[in-house]
Amino acid sequence: MHVVVIGAGIAGAVSAVELLRDGHQVTILEPGEPGGEQAASYGNGGWLSPSSVLPVSSPGLWKKVPGYLADPLGPLTIRWSYLVKALPWLTRMLTSGWTWGRVRKTSLGLGPLVAGAPELHLKLATEAGVPELIKRTGQLYVFPTRRDYEDSKTSWDIRRERGVKTIEVDENELRQREPNLDRRYTFALYCDDGGHCSNPGAYVAALVRHAESLGAKRVAGTAERFEIAGGRLKGVVSAGKLIACDAAVIAAGAHSRDLAHQAGDRVVLETERGYHAVIESPEVQPRTPIMPSDGKMVHTPMEAGLRIAGQVEIAGLEAAPNWKRAEVLLDHARRTWPGLPKDLPPERVKVWMGHRPSTPDGLPCIGRASACRDVVHAYGHGHIGLASGAMTGRLVADIISGKQPTIPLEPFDPARFN
Repeated sequence: MHVVVIGAGIAGAVSAVELLRDGHQVTILEPGEPGGEQAASYGNGGWLSPSSVLPVSSPGLWKKVPGYLADPLGPLTIRWSYLVKALPWLTRMLTSGWTWGRVRKTSLGLGPLVAGAPELHLKLATEAGVPELIKRTGQLYVFPTRRDYEDSKTSWDIRRERGVKTIEVDENELRQREPNLDRRYTFALYCDDGGHCSNPGAYVAALVRHAESLGAKRVAGTAERFEIAGGRLKGVVSAGKLIACDAAVIAAGAHSRDLAHQAGDRVVLETERGYHAVIESPEVQPRTPIMPSDGKMVHTPMEAGLRIAGQVEIAGLEAAPNWKRAEVLLDHARRTWPGLPKDLPPERVKVWMGHRPSTPDGLPCIGRASACRDVVHAYGHGHIGLASGAMTGRLVADIISGKQPTIPLEPFDPARFN
């Protein structure tokens, strides 16, 4: 079949490769340069984490929301001007993690989606000629004290239920592993099945080039609407012109909602705006990617330097960035790595803001559309887009090729919001 893949982020790029592997003809429709700074796939924290099986929401989070609203630079903030519009999504998000039972149910869906992520991406990167971009160094979750870990033990128990293996690291071993880490951290968990990508933008660009080498055609443009007749797809309209095709994949990230609605699914999708700061040629940096429990952000060594990525800002697709949020990331980096200079020269720091496509229940939308089975959803991965991208692309190809899905699709049914 001829398949139009709408979007060249990680989900769209892998979908294109997997569809070509199954013998289909592929057109990639993307307005920007694949892997460019406009894409969420460019600016993420780079983590390929099988432990990313929990939704954003957890029991008791609702108690913290007033404080988050009062702190414009907290780990989760909502711009007052956008609050009314965001309220339906926010309410669903909070209720999705209202009990640990609900969190466990979400983890059952996410577990298979991110299992073996480093190995799956290494295989893809090797095919694309960039195996050096996928690192198998594991991941380190650091805590000020063991008590801080024990306060979050339920969430780690759920991860272990999903097969995540952890190794406890005491203070002495932590000093040996990360001698430059601030001494306020005295306990850690090491996940040796994790990995990271040292240049996500370059990786996505390489995957798209690989797809083109296999025969994919890339068209610069935006999907405006679907041409559907009698419940069957006739094509995708871009710039007023019809691209005739047999099937289409919605992989447009945070811009997917309108297309999903056209295909008959009233998905609830919001952008969790995320920020990063990259310190070029850092004086010190982690040997292993780390996530400090008191920071809600990741510190990842990358080709361009030390990337600190995180934050959640609910403010829609159009609002201008609040670069003070990037300064929060830098401040935390200085406190986490005392060897960094207090006054970093501006030319050594690069900041970025992008749009995570997030559903309120923490589960992406992957599956056939309700009004036209020739349209397949593949978006809404929130904080785990890179890690889950490899399996998502395989699932898209399974659906279109009529194969038994590699993992169960039921948790990701786009019609669950209808």
